[in-house]
Amino acid sequence: MFGIFKKKSEKDKLRSQYEKLLKEAHSLSTTNRKMSDQKAFEADEIMKKIEQLS
Repeated sequence: MFGIFKKKSEKDKLRSQYEKLLKEAHSLSTTNRKMSDQKAFEADEIMKKIEQLS
């Protein structure tokens, strides 16, 4: 209940964005391979930022 007012940290925001990009890459993998690779690349860049914050 008290988590409602808690702000997300930068790491949590990046992690949710990373998961979103991976889901998009997976769904695009059956229809548009080039876009899927682009989303996977973007997700990889975000993972590098997450690792730098750790």
